[in-house]
Amino acid sequence: MIGLIGYGRFGRLTVKYLSPEFTVVVHTRSKDKAADILSAGGRLVPLEEACAQRIVILCVPISAMQTTLRQIAPLLTAGTLVADVCSVKEYPAQWMRQWLPEGVEILATHPMFGPDSAAKSLHGHKIVICPERIAAERYGKIRAWLAQKGLLVIETSPSEHDRKIAVSLSLTHFIGRSLSEFGAVPLDIDTEGYKRLLHILGVVNNDTWQLFEDMHRFNPYARGIREAFMAAMARIDARLQQNTSH
Repeated sequence: MIGLIGYGRFGRLTVKYLSPEFTVVVHTRSKDKAADILSAGGRLVPLEEACAQRIVILCVPISAMQTTLRQIAPLLTAGTLVADVCSVKEYPAQWMRQWLPEGVEILATHPMFGPDSAAKSLHGHKIVICPERIAAERYGKIRAWLAQKGLLVIETSPSEHDRKIAVSLSLTHFIGRSLSEFGAVPLDIDTEGYKRLLHILGVVNNDTWQLFEDMHRFNPYARGIREAFMAAMARIDARLQQNTSH
């Protein structure tokens, strides 16, 4: 059995893909989600029951991770595996090592897909995993199961993940949010490039502001990438100003 803590859009997706093969129980503070959890294939339970499962998956916002870990730590038994699905990895991995008992195994993960991109299938999507504290046999079985689902499994360290994701995800969302703030809208006279920009805007607007803020606040490399990008834009603008002045 698998215990899920947290039930947002990604939590629902997780239940959807796990429930055909596993019994999934879910704990969330939103008590009105019971019917939706049931329709996705899970069952709403108290926190104690969710933590009593052999595998516990944390689907909570990054900013709620430490509070959640402190709450569940006394409820976990030796041999339980705790996995997170945060879009940053250094801090969550550090927090899990800090707050979880020694006998609890830890797997830091970042599924590189979401409710929109994986609505129909997991096949061809990527998942990043960082084996922080986990038995080799269990880790091998999890990797094999993920690959069986058609996922491309990428093993790396939390720091390497955050360096790369600061560019591929945090910067992309920064550009998308900036386009939204700018007021970019579909135009009758447009280009394929502009349509692709609007696609980025649409993707990021489907996610919460909290997720956007957390992926920058809790990624130690995001601010540097963001500042480097804005500096590059300023240099390009300066060249245009210089070369187009009359």
